[in-house]
Formats: sequence, structure tokens, C-alpha cells
Amino acid sequence: MNRPAGNALGKVFSAAGISRRDFLGFCATLAAAYALPASSVGAIAAALEKAPRTSVIWLSFQECTGCTESLTRSHTPSIEGLILEQLSLDYHHTLQAASGEAAERARDESMRINAGKYLLVVDGSVPLGNPGYSTIAGVSNVDMLMETAKGAAAVIAVGTCAAYGGLPAAQPNPTGAVPVSRLVRDRPVINVPGCPPIPVAITGVLAHFLTFRSLPELDDRGRPKIFYGESIHDRCYRRPFYDQGKFADSFDDEGARKGWCLFKLGCKGPVTHNACATTKWNNGVSFPIQSGHGCLGCSEPDFWDAGSFYKALSMPVTPVRKAVAGAAAAGAAVGAAVAFANRAKKTAAKAAHEAVKVEDLTKKS
Repeated sequence: MNRPAGNALGKVFSAAGISRRDFLGFCATLAAAYALPASSVGAIAAALEKAPRTSVIWLSFQECTGCTESLTRSHTPSIEGLILEQLSLDYHHTLQAASGEAAERARDESMRINAGKYLLVVDGSVPLGNPGYSTIAGVSNVDMLMETAKGAAAVIAVGTCAAYGGLPAAQPNPTGAVPVSRLVRDRPVINVPGCPPIPVAITGVLAHFLTFRSLPELDDRGRPKIFYGESIHDRCYRRPFYDQGKFADSFDDEGARKGWCLFKLGCKGPVTHNACATTKWNNGVSFPIQSGHGCLGCSEPDFWDAGSFYKALSMPVTPVRKAVAGAAAAGAAVGAAVAFANRAKKTAAKAAHEAVKVEDLTKKS
């Protein structure tokens, strides 16, 4: 923390005891993640070794610290560990050793010394109501965000709260919470949603910036396509059961034990874009659907207001078995129907916000 940002990364790697083999392995992983040819590994390694360490200022507003917790769940050596060595993390409410005036001086100095070059990472939504809802060192979240964003090269909104408002912005939104992109208009903003995001999604964006000095290609919601370009449904290992019309009717029936699709139990995989099914969690061990629970849709806007997680509110009007009929093309059509049904029921879901009962977890659709 608060380390000078001028050192070349090659020297930092050596000082940290990272072997050449591990470093090249990381570069190969990065090349694969961005669908680059194997011949690009050497170029990536050369670029990273010579690149100066980038200053990062991380602000936490209305959040639960889950995004930081996700980031720190790393194994050594790992992509996360290597990326943290490549950055000069000059300010982070949770991880910094400094406090009080010393912490604020670190932020001010980093902004001044690295003006126009530092990355601003934000997790948590920003309240537009009473400033007392969330302040840091006596400064409102809005003022701190705008002040820090002014000299940033780019802003990364980490987590669904920062990207779309998340839980704080759920109805009735008592604090007037808004996402970062609602306020920052004169700097590029990249959204890395998830509640929390997969660690590699966070560090992958940072790695792209360090390697290419630019942000990755984004979708229409400001998310990096490399991690959010496809739906979980597209890559889910249970997809063949969906196409065959084989669905679990409860979390403990024969279908569930056979690993059948959880769509009828409220899984939001068909309308959720994320890399959970491929990158997975805990160093690639598993992800919610593999553990037997449907996707909650946490990387999509307004997922808290989409109704119960355990009811198939997105169920198309036509019978599922007929709609899927063993064809992938029909499955795509059902996915479109799901999105339409979600929009149609959103208003009612916002007003209702029904409490989930124990029987909801096992009832049949």
C-alpha cells in the first residue's frame, strides 16, 4: 500500500519471488482469456515487464465489502495475486494500513502525482439523498466520487451496487442510491457487476488496462464482453437437459438428483450475462448452479426487484417442454420469452416483494 508507482513490473515480480515460469503461465492465461494466439504470450510478457505500475484509488460507498472479499479470495500464485503486485494500491478503505488524516493524504497525493493516469475503482452505490447516509472523513460519497474521478484515466464500477445501484437502489430506494455511471459522464466507466463479481472479472479488466493501456470491448451495458458477452445459460453444463425438456420440479426430487435444469425453480441463467459457468468460483471449483441452486441474476440491473429467487416468474406462457422440444434454436426463443416475461412482471414484483417461505424452496411449480 502507498508504494511508488514508478517501478517497472519486471523488477517488482523479481522482488516478490515470482518465477519466470509462473509469470509466463499468467501471460498465457491472459492471452487465452482474450482469445489471442499463443504467439502473443511473448509480447504480453514484454509489455507487462516494462510497464510502470499503475496507481489505483479504490473508493467504497454503499456496499457490504463483498466485492473486496471476493477479490482477496485468491491462491498464490494466481492471476489475482499477480495483478495485485502490478498495481500501486494507494487508497482502499478496507485494505489500507493508514487511517484518518494519513489515509486522506495518501489519496490526495496519489491524485496529484498521478493526475490523468490513475485508475479509480468504486464499489457500492452513491446516495443522492441526505449526505449523512454515507460519508467518508466528513465528505459525502457524491463529492468524493466527483473529486477523485476528475483526474482518473478511467473508472471501474465493481459490483452490481456500483454498476447498477444494486441492493441499496432496490425499491423503495430510501437513500436515493444511483450507480457510478449516473454521475460520472466525462470519463470512461466500465461496469464489472456481480454480487459479488468473480475475482478474475475484476483483475482481468485491470490486466487488460496494464497490458494494452486501454479498456476492453464493452457491451451495451458497459460490461467487458470477455466476461459478460454470453449468458450463463449459453455455457451451463445443464443446458442439454433444458433443450431436452428435463427440469427439476423441486430442489430434492429425482430430477434435481440427476442434475436436470433448474429453470422451473426460478433459475435466471437464460437472462443473466456472466462467466460463472466457465470461470466459476474459488479458483474454478464450482458455481451456484453446479452446487444445486439456480442463478439469481445478480449481474443484471434491478435483479433485487425481479421477484422471488425461487419462483419461476420468468416462465414462458407456453409449456416449457413444447417450447424447448429438444432444439437449441427453440431454447434461444424461450430465452427471449423469458426476457419479455421479466419485463412484463417487473412492476408488480417491485410493489409486492413477497417474503420467501420455507415451502417455496421445495414446492413444485
